Amino acid sequence: MVMKRRKLSNPLALAVMTTLWQKPMHPYEIAQTLRRQGKDTSTKINYGSLYTVVQNLEKHGFVEVTDVERQGNRPERTVYGITDSGRVEMTEWLSDLMAVPAREYPIFETALSLMGALHPDEVTRLLEGRLNSLEVQAASGRGALEKLYETLPRIFLVETEYQLHMVRAQAEWVRGFLKEIKGGALPGVQAWRSFHETGEIPPEFQEFQDSEERPIGK
Repeated sequence: MVMKRRKLSNPLALAVMTTLWQKPMHPYEIAQTLRRQGKDTSTKINYGSLYTVVQNLEKHGFVEVTDVERQGNRPERTVYGITDSGRVEMTEWLSDLMAVPAREYPIFETALSLMGALHPDEVTRLLEGRLNSLEVQAASGRGALEKLYETLPRIFLVETEYQLHMVRAQAEWVRGFLKEIKGGALPGVQAWRSFHETGEIPPEFQEFQDSEERPIGK
């Protein structure tokens, strides 16, 4: 199954459509609803760009103006509702995201791919700090989740459960990787250390320096 290329790719657009799926709202109410329902913990929400997102959705026919409200001396508020094509787009987009694993590029993966530029002892120190932060985050998240279970059905907390699970999984991986570096079990760790201490490229790393004969990414 291949994910369809969509007219809009900003996840905030999907969040807006699912919010309007609940009922028609003006943009300020959409922002307040997203915040109240905790969607800002799972979707990067730039409230300043929300109006632009709504305008783009309208341009593509996914939302439409359903009313214009005026209360006293307040400025008019345009109320938007989701269209039939918007419901189709929302359903297909959400289904794709649920079913198709997308290749993402978390910044931690970038750091790991470039960690050779640091001395292994420095990497160890930094990862120990990260592990400590992850363990604190996991403990805090577990406590917060238990409190939320007291007032909210689990169906509204699955993304929070997933976030906590991923924090725990990352902590477990970092813990194991640190053990490999410290114990010398990580293949190449001695050569990595030697390079930083002598400035000379170890023979086992030499082949990776020949960029002229190796296509990028190979």
